Amino acid sequence: MFSVKPMKPTFKCYLPPVQTDVKKTIEPPIKKLEPKLLQGEIVVNEVNFVRKCISAESSQDDLWGKLICTNFKVSFIPQDAPTKQKSKLSHLLLGEHDIPLTCLEQVVTVNDTKGKKKVLGSNQKLKFNPTELILYCKDLRIIRFCFDEAGPESAKKVCLAIAHYSHPADLQLLFGFEYQGRRYHEFKGEQVNGSSPRGGLQTPIFDRPSDWDREIKRTGASEWRVCSINEGYAISQSLPEYVVVPVSLADQDLKKYSIFFTDQRIPLWCWNHPNGSALVRMTSINDPLQQKKIDQRIFTAITKSHPQRSEVIKSDLDKCLPTILDIQCAFVKIRQICVIDPFEESEERWLTSIENSRWLEYVRAFLKQSAETVYLLDGKNASVILQEEEDRDLCCVVSSLVQLMLDPHYRSLIGFQGLVQKEWVMAGHRFLDRCNHLKKNDKVESPLFILFLDCVWQMMNQYPAAFEFTEAYLTVLSDSMWIPLFSTFLFNSPKQRAQHLMDFAKNKAIPQGEDQVVFFPPVWNWSQQFSTKDQTLFNNPMYVGKGAACVQNGEVKSFRRTKKNYSSTLRGTPSSMRNGLRGGEETLPRRGSLMSELKPDFSVVKDESPSERFFRDWFSRPADQQGVLIPLLIPSHVVLWKLFFLRWVPEACIHKGGPVTAYHKLSQLVDEIELLQIHLRRYKGPSPCSTPLPSPSGPPSDQRRMYFKASSPNDPPTPPEYLTSSFPFTPVGNLCRRSIHGTPISKFLNGARIWLSTETLANDTV
Repeated sequence: MFSVKPMKPTFKCYLPPVQTDVKKTIEPPIKKLEPKLLQGEIVVNEVNFVRKCISAESSQDDLWGKLICTNFKVSFIPQDAPTKQKSKLSHLLLGEHDIPLTCLEQVVTVNDTKGKKKVLGSNQKLKFNPTELILYCKDLRIIRFCFDEAGPESAKKVCLAIAHYSHPADLQLLFGFEYQGRRYHEFKGEQVNGSSPRGGLQTPIFDRPSDWDREIKRTGASEWRVCSINEGYAISQSLPEYVVVPVSLADQDLKKYSIFFTDQRIPLWCWNHPNGSALVRMTSINDPLQQKKIDQRIFTAITKSHPQRSEVIKSDLDKCLPTILDIQCAFVKIRQICVIDPFEESEERWLTSIENSRWLEYVRAFLKQSAETVYLLDGKNASVILQEEEDRDLCCVVSSLVQLMLDPHYRSLIGFQGLVQKEWVMAGHRFLDRCNHLKKNDKVESPLFILFLDCVWQMMNQYPAAFEFTEAYLTVLSDSMWIPLFSTFLFNSPKQRAQHLMDFAKNKAIPQGEDQVVFFPPVWNWSQQFSTKDQTLFNNPMYVGKGAACVQNGEVKSFRRTKKNYSSTLRGTPSSMRNGLRGGEETLPRRGSLMSELKPDFSVVKDESPSERFFRDWFSRPADQQGVLIPLLIPSHVVLWKLFFLRWVPEACIHKGGPVTAYHKLSQLVDEIELLQIHLRRYKGPSPCSTPLPSPSGPPSDQRRMYFKASSPNDPPTPPEYLTSSFPFTPVGNLCRRSIHGTPISKFLNGARIWLSTETLANDTV
């Protein structure tokens, strides 16, 4: 009888061999959490049993998994992966829970039991075991991990690894150098006839004379020439090797004058108006005794380049625009306001706080300055010199905006990318310092490029049919600043870029003379980050540019723009109703104020200046989407760029609403028109003048111009897309926030007319 009594298990039952046998009987098998690594990417530290906090109210929605630090990113791999959102932008290089190390603003460790908190830097010691890790990101995310069940030593090590690898000691230690080296050799191995020219890139890089020649020809700047005195960066360390100068200025004169300019940066041509006026940017002259003489020589040369020998006007941007420190302070303030948690506690003071941050005031200031320059070039027929002490910050913003307002070419996708390349990358904007990629000097950090993108978005918001690209494109472009895999945003100057890439080529055994654009491509090669289908999110379905097509009598024809093609409806939402706030039409304010507005009836004022008359006449006509565009500047028109600042805030998201609903429907209409064109073509047959259409079977689904496909009657019905105003980004799983929908702030963002108390808004119907 005693032989059948079950034996008590001994410790030996839990030894590994027996444990392995037990595991075989468990269904399903335990999932092995392995990260997706790029070429050259290695895991430097990891910790299991980590909780990623999703909800601030309870841990019910939190995710459990493994936290990993590599030499490229911080990666979290959930044990149970949530279902993928159908309409979310899918990144080819980063997963939903991945953060590039260069995107980290601060790494904060917390010990709840001891009440301690520490901001970690490189090579620092941590005297306590962290219970939490909070990552503050440069794209405005705040991500929190808890180490309730993780080993304390493992948690400490992974926190220190993240802090260390997010503070690289040298530019060459950024992961892009390892990744692009591996990728280049693999790509070369697959090529039979070698690489395609410039990697198949359409965007001009402006690192060779031919790119500048084409721009001179395109703008009709016949009295300007490409100058090569800076070849090998012999004159200036921060200018490109090739610059455009007046024909009447000899190379020897430019060399002689260069020593008097800051960093020996000779004046830099930007653009020519069809009337002959030129836009030029210039540093300050560091010798007061020589200033008048050199100014006169430069002015004379620019005047000679004008067919009517019109005057030259110099605009000192340092005197009339905020400093880079002012801009940085405003950005820090608005970032704090937009990520405040809990969000609803400060709702009633929220708009006031946004205005007090001065960010929108600075956006208005740059738009105002640019529009006044447009008047000088277009209305006064004068050439303009934009002057800044170093010509590498404020000039980049203003010169780009002026060209965007005057030249519709820059409102196309390729044109806009060329504009950024010309006025920012090759003109020597200090991306390395201003983005603070190496986290060495916070004092020189400043979001000039973000400010520029915000200004561009303001114009897109006011003139939605004038731009080929979307705000999703602008947001993706801003995100790309924090992915160190592309040459565009990594360097302070063309020389620094050339030097580092030359050293990189030697280290990676890349043949001498190989095109740098091929072995370390710019960000404009979007296929590295997104699929063809996802890139269609960059396309604006309302665009009426030269490349757009229309159907007449069943045939596809290119638009030929005349005055009759336009009506006031193309200018976007009437100003009186924008954002639910009433406001009259307005021109550019007078110099003393950013708030003044024009009378709605456009009545003539007795003491009206020529510039006020110019703007009054412009605003009295329907806007020409392919002509000059001037932004409206009263506060009700210059508004918060919600997709950028609030996309990670669930409380501010408008579910199944916001601008995304219009984009959704417009995209489907564009696709439906394409399908109808195919059917019409098949029915009528081609005519000699018509533009070729896709084959009768229709274009492949991944090559459509719009993200949302229109379904034909024979297709099975598909469930509707569930979208939010943060489309194509999602806050789910990216941020520790309350999941409150329909709060007063989200109600306001959806168009509530008056900003009153919480109680009033709760009863307001939108």
